[in-house]
This record gives sequence, structure tokens and C-alpha cells, in this order.
Amino acid sequence: MSTRTAAEKRIFWRRVRLAFFALLALLFVAAVFRLSAEPEAAPLKVGFIISGDVRDPGWNASHYEGVRAACDALGAELLVRDRVHENTGACPAAVRELAEEGCGLILLTSFGYPAEIRNLVGQYPNVSFAATSGPSSTNMTAYFIRVYQARYLAGALAAMRTRSGVIGYVAAKPNAEVNRGVNAFALGAQRMNPNAKVVVAWTGGWENPAREAELAKRLIREKGADIITYHQDGAAAAEAADRLGVDSIVYNAPIPEGMTHGLAAIRCGWNVYYGDILRRYMKGELNAVRNHWIGIDRNAVSITELSPEITPNMRSTLEALQYELVMDKLIFEGPIHDNQGVLRCGEGEAISDDSLQEKIDWLLQGVTSLD
Repeated sequence: MSTRTAAEKRIFWRRVRLAFFALLALLFVAAVFRLSAEPEAAPLKVGFIISGDVRDPGWNASHYEGVRAACDALGAELLVRDRVHENTGACPAAVRELAEEGCGLILLTSFGYPAEIRNLVGQYPNVSFAATSGPSSTNMTAYFIRVYQARYLAGALAAMRTRSGVIGYVAAKPNAEVNRGVNAFALGAQRMNPNAKVVVAWTGGWENPAREAELAKRLIREKGADIITYHQDGAAAAEAADRLGVDSIVYNAPIPEGMTHGLAAIRCGWNVYYGDILRRYMKGELNAVRNHWIGIDRNAVSITELSPEITPNMRSTLEALQYELVMDKLIFEGPIHDNQGVLRCGEGEAISDDSLQEKIDWLLQGVTSLD
């Protein structure tokens, strides 16, 4: 039997190494070719529909800035449809456009939108919808911030600050979203002063600055309100109060420059909100629940910009109330009666999230409406 010489062995192993490295080179070239041949995955397209102009301070600009920040952070492409007014047919048209442009996720930011497109979303089973109100469906989830938590704190602050015991509230429409905010505000006020009265003036729409200012003045002059707050897209009610030397609590925006009687601002972290929606969508779990909320424990909502007029004792009380909410205190727990004397939530009970989202068609005891 023959044996290899040392020189032959060296030649053999050199050939093995060369073959091995040649194979590695071929595999590398094949991988590069395969990667270059495969197109890059297209970024997620997110559709965003809102009723007002995204440049308008308040509801519109704050939402837009939040969703823009979330999309930029997660590498999503944002397609915007603004000035899409409710009940005009514009929302269904905007949904069709965005779906046909390849949006996998469409965000609906006005209360009336879901009802308008209830029969349309089923035509786009591969599109996920997140709406700021119900009703929900297989591919549409009611998804919102627990703004009512900050309303509760604002009501407590107003009750500690008021001298007349009357607080004016300029509000758009008596739907579930607005009603739960009014009721939470009143619960916070009554927590501090059981005799506090909240008087609501209805404008009938989200944006009507002249009407909002007029009603704020009436609440002050006719009802004796010495604090004004509101649920509108802009701050016209607070600005009207300021011109009369009356305190106000601003909503969904910083206190306007030059305002001298702003007590505080209810601020929403819409970047946190939209970031949460996008991440849940990317995980495939966005539409797994009927209603989804994020709140004060996630820094999604807060009461900020407290006036120097707010005393240290008031600040301490607000901090204690906020801590309760962070620790999961339920605001809507019984007994709760409406302003017609009907028991809406019994002792030891709490109103469910589904009811808070869709079925609050009543106002709390102690809440009245401006004639």
C-alpha cells in the first residue's frame, strides 16, 4: 500500500482550502445577487382623515403633529386627508381613495366617521381601521385616549378655584365622547365641592369660533360662571373668557400666547397614542379588541401649565388625584345618578369601557344646559 509524501499532503490540503474558499465566494455572490434581485419591502402606508385643517391649533394640529411624529419614528408613509367634514359623504370618499392608494392602516379622527363608513369597511378586509369612537367591526377598532381622566382633574381644579360655584362648559354635540368628558369633569368638581354646578352650552358643531365665544360670554353674564372650559376644536371660548377677565381651562393645546387667565391646559400625547396604534398594527393585534384605550399611566394625557394662581395646596391635591388615576382608580363608579334622577351606576359597580365609548347619552346630576 502506497503512502503520500509530505509534499503531496501539502498539495492536497492546499487544493481543499482553495475549493472551500471558492465555494464560499460562490455562495457570497449568489447571496448578493439574490438580495439585489429582490425588491425592498415597501414602507407601511398610513391614511389619516380629520375634519379640520391640520394647520389649525387645537384638535387638528395636535393630532397631525402626533401622527406625523409616530410615522416618522417607525418609518411609515403618511397620507393625509383633512377638511373632511362629517355627514357630507367626504369621509367614505376619502376612505376609498386611501385604500386604493395602498394604505394598510386608516386612522379616523372624528366622532361621526365610523357610523358613516360602517357598511364600507367590509369591502376592504385587508385594511385595518382605528377610530376615535365606536361602533367597531371586524377590522375597525375604537381606539382612544382616556381624555376624561384629565377632564376629571380639570373639574377638581375648577371646583377648588371657583368663587361662584358655577363653571361654564362650551361643548360641541351631546354624543358619547363629549358627554363622558362633561360628566368626568363634573365628577371631579363634585369630588372637591358637592354643590359645584356645571352649565353646558351647546354649539352644535366642532368649529364655530364666533358661536363658541358668544356662548362663553352668556355663561359668564347670565349664569355667573367664573371659570370656562370647552370641548371644541379651537380655543375661542377660552379666549372670550380671557377678554372678560375670567379664568379658563384650555383643551388639547397649549395656553395661547398672551392669555392672562389660563388656569391650566388639558394636553394629549397624540404621538404616544399613534405610536401605540402603529406598533399594535405591525404586530397584527390592532383589531383584536372592540375598544382600546390608553391613559394617564402612559403619559397619553395630562393637565399641565398650571397657573401661578394655583396654590400649593391645590397642586398637592391634584397630584394626589392624579396618583389615584395612575393606580387605576375608576372615575365612573357608583352610585351615579343623572340629572333626571335616574340611577346610571349602582353602588359597587362601574361603567364599562364599551358603554363609555358608545352609550353615554345622559348628563350627570348637577349638570344643566344653557337655555
